[in-house]
Amino acid sequence: MLVASDLPWRTRFAITAARTAATLSRRTGRGGGSMIGGRIAAKLDPHALQHLARGRTVVLVTGTNGKTTTTLMLSRALEALAPVTTNGDGANMPDGVLAALAANTEAPFAVLEVDETYLPWVAERVDPAAIVLLNLSRDQLDRVGEIRKTEREFRTCVEKLADTVVVANCDDVLVASAAAASKHPVWVSTGQTWRDDSVACPRCGRAVRHHPQDEMEWDCVCGLVRPKPDWVLDGDRLTGPDGVAHRLQLALPGRANAANAALSLAAATCVGVPLPQALGQVRSITAVAGRYQRVPYDGHAVRVLLAKNPAGWYETLPLLNPGDPVVIAINAREADGRDPSWLWDVPFERLRGRRVIASGERATDLAVRLRYAEVDASAQPDPLRAVTSLDAGPVELIANYTAFREVNARLGDAD
Repeated sequence: MLVASDLPWRTRFAITAARTAATLSRRTGRGGGSMIGGRIAAKLDPHALQHLARGRTVVLVTGTNGKTTTTLMLSRALEALAPVTTNGDGANMPDGVLAALAANTEAPFAVLEVDETYLPWVAERVDPAAIVLLNLSRDQLDRVGEIRKTEREFRTCVEKLADTVVVANCDDVLVASAAAASKHPVWVSTGQTWRDDSVACPRCGRAVRHHPQDEMEWDCVCGLVRPKPDWVLDGDRLTGPDGVAHRLQLALPGRANAANAALSLAAATCVGVPLPQALGQVRSITAVAGRYQRVPYDGHAVRVLLAKNPAGWYETLPLLNPGDPVVIAINAREADGRDPSWLWDVPFERLRGRRVIASGERATDLAVRLRYAEVDASAQPDPLRAVTSLDAGPVELIANYTAFREVNARLGDAD
């Protein structure tokens, strides 16, 4: 266990300054404080991340979708053994990772969500006991770039980690290609069916073949093949290496959350949590950072969902309650990706026949896409004004990253 008094004086000073800055940020309403606190700590001690990770069991969680949920599930599971420090607010850049480690210097476990582009940099400094690789798909191309570049960076990263266990989704071609370089892979079949970003092999560029007898099996003529899973998710049943099946019985809805749970449970057992204990902890989660809960607002029961890229929308659209009106809020800021052309890859055709309002800063772009999908939608840039324009009752509000954060903040202020 890391003891604060064992840290170098410069690191201790950096932590104190970071905590002060974070407190001031929260009290003045400028934000949660994790980013500014981490940024200040890094300026004062460039080696703070290495010092704060030393002596702890660190698990990193990364991928395109599901990072925040899986991080919460895994941190909750590890709490069955001992205190955990985590960046559960989704601050997954290096500043946020550093702030999470500084927030509780004596917690023996750290579960850290890491932005895909920073995984190699963070992993090199914290010497993780385990890395969880969820999935890889197009997201923020103007910032992240081509997703095959991310796969190559993941592959190089895990190959260098001699003792790190890599818990990986073997149904995702890109993730499997990267994790195959690990010396200690643990393969989880999540039942993933999104394949639009991996039609070509990341190793040779030729077409990936999916087997008609078993849609989960895939391979390439170059020799890249789907690994045999150690864990298999089938609907609500998760079967581990011992061949025993367990019902998940999650409070969170949807196939994607079941996949997140399967990966988090596999990782938890690798770190020493007995599966029954880990499963009990994960079942207790009813909401994730403002998602899934119904919030009363001006005569409406608003359920806010996050979807930020085509793969995420593919999993989110089936969660919508039939008949409920839908408000969709889309922004295109730096944190969302400036280019909203990804809207044309979302299957909005599933919304035909429903009452839909296009909202957010890019409401007009979204309304055009919905028109081509033959969805009869109106436009109202303000998401909560869009909600109040509807008849009283339940509303489904789906938003991408910055729109989601703003809507949650405004709904919280309205309580």
